[in-house]
Amino acid sequence: MAPEYAMHGQYSVKSDVFSFGVLLLEIISGKKNSSFYQSDGAGDLLSYVWKNWRDGTPLNIMDPTFGESDSRNEVIQCIHIGLLCVQEDVNERPTMASVVLMLNSYSITKPTPRQPAFSFGN
Repeated sequence: MAPEYAMHGQYSVKSDVFSFGVLLLEIISGKKNSSFYQSDGAGDLLSYVWKNWRDGTPLNIMDPTFGESDSRNEVIQCIHIGLLCVQEDVNERPTMASVVLMLNSYSITKPTPRQPAFSFGN
């Protein structure tokens, strides 16, 4: 569920983008946002992903069942896109059309993500 729906009862296409971002990050990490626990103090999946992104260790979130993959750049790109989708400010989230373009191209310049919505880490 997206933050603006949970807090304000408003649902929009940007809510769909938020949900897609959470789903993308769940797939990459192999962890469910609804039952997330990490011993390092990250209380939710988005905080955990953001902490690793900010620290320059985004591949730490990757589900180990992926193993050593040649597609590390694709995983980092998907994490980047997932973080853009879960931005607190609805206006900073991409449209789904933009998400599709970003997923299909390395040459598109993506904005730098900010701390996601409902992220409790500093």
